[in-house]
Amino acid sequence: MPVYPRFAANRIKEALSDTRVVLITGPRQAGKTTLARQLASRDMDYWTLDNATTLAAAKEDPVGFIRATKRAIIDEVQRAPELLLAIKESVDTDKRPGRFLLTGSANLMTLPRVADSLAGRMETVTLLPLAQSELRGRQGTFLEKIFEGSLPEITAPAMGERLIETVVSGSFPEALSRRTPARRQRWYLDYAEAILQRDVRDVAQIEQIGQMPRLLRSIANHSGQLANYTGIGAALGMNHVTTQKYSDILEQLFLVRRLQPWYTNERKRLSKTPKLHFFDSGLLAAIRDITAEKILADRNLLGPLLETFVFSELSKLANFTGKRYEFFHFRDKENREVDFVIQDSEGKIVGIEVKSAATVTAADFAGLRKLADGCGNRFLLGLVLYDHKNTVPFDERLFAAPLSALWS
Repeated sequence: MPVYPRFAANRIKEALSDTRVVLITGPRQAGKTTLARQLASRDMDYWTLDNATTLAAAKEDPVGFIRATKRAIIDEVQRAPELLLAIKESVDTDKRPGRFLLTGSANLMTLPRVADSLAGRMETVTLLPLAQSELRGRQGTFLEKIFEGSLPEITAPAMGERLIETVVSGSFPEALSRRTPARRQRWYLDYAEAILQRDVRDVAQIEQIGQMPRLLRSIANHSGQLANYTGIGAALGMNHVTTQKYSDILEQLFLVRRLQPWYTNERKRLSKTPKLHFFDSGLLAAIRDITAEKILADRNLLGPLLETFVFSELSKLANFTGKRYEFFHFRDKENREVDFVIQDSEGKIVGIEVKSAATVTAADFAGLRKLADGCGNRFLLGLVLYDHKNTVPFDERLFAAPLSALWS
């Protein structure tokens, strides 16, 4: 399997140089263990809690387990959250930086007993699956460019069938190593099943664990839409409270993600309902049984996958920079909307609308114009990303831009 550069590596190296505990968090099979072992010092022990014997030792005597090592990589630490208090005690005694490099396939900051235990002692770096810029060996500078008010030069366009294949393939290294689309989809289905059968129990005790595969499929059919938990759970016989609770667990495991609405107190007529997205377009395509051939026969199938793909790419690019970007969606009562609203630490705003077609018209900017009105001087740029190779201005701050701008 090819080895790709991981642009999060520099952030992790910097954190290890001045922080006692560093946590690499993200989905299983995103490359966390490989990267951790590449970056760790040679004198660091390596323990994986996927090993039954190691897990039992960590749970039985977490303090003794941690005392037995001075520096260590601990893989899949969410399986024994008891270790974190022992790590806290250890690093409060010995405050050298880079003592523990942890990986976790669940969002540990949402788990009981964890959120406060390592406050001020730990830096968290999220590692998502491969970005298109990593796959192509290019620096991912899209976010920096657009917040400077400019666009990158398009050097690696992907359009039509090539774009569809890119979206359907997803971004997990193991899946991309499979030779055929059918084998990639089989990997994604096995991946989802393994997480639902094994990892759910690490983050929550739930009564209807057998419903989780059906819930994931139901969310897949609602991906990119407003989070209607009543509608999502209806086919499963689950009420909206249980549906939301179980959806939160899928979010902790990096399968789905909520996108919060953008609104201001001055503008009352805006939607305040989040959207639900999958983390990976390949996983979404597999669960919905959508192939490139089916998209070529019915282009409408591409829309939800393309939104997921763009959201995933934007999230990865944000992780590379180390800067703080917040992501939202925008929707007003007249259903004018913007797929992604990005806000930087200074409050500046960029809006991105995603279109699967190869043609853009002035009407496609209706939501972006409404967003610009609401932001005033904070609005820097509005983009409609579309299936083409040319960047076309529609106004001083509004452009149609190729989807491949994300990695050019």
